Amino acid sequence: MVTVLARLRSFLASRPARTKAPEPSVRQHNLFEAAATYVTASIEDDDDRLDEAAGWVAPDALVFGVNQLACRAVVALARERNEPVEVVARGLLGLPGAQPAGSN
Repeated sequence: MVTVLARLRSFLASRPARTKAPEPSVRQHNLFEAAATYVTASIEDDDDRLDEAAGWVAPDALVFGVNQLACRAVVALARERNEPVEVVARGLLGLPGAQPAGSN
């Protein structure tokens, strides 16, 4: 047992000291950057950028980012129009019930 510990100690002592982690050669993108680029590329029919943005983050992270972008956009538009968010969301999708309550 002592021999094993001595070998381990000797091995670890012979290794060079760790320096800080190497800088990534490619810039890392966060999920909100990926979502914004993905949605913009989709609107502009830019398949290359669409594929690029989709590769920046995991698929479930991209879905979360696109969902957050949609929610924030609907809230901002509802505030701008001074309408309930449900009315704005349904109106954007062309669904029935897009009129403000009481305007029938």
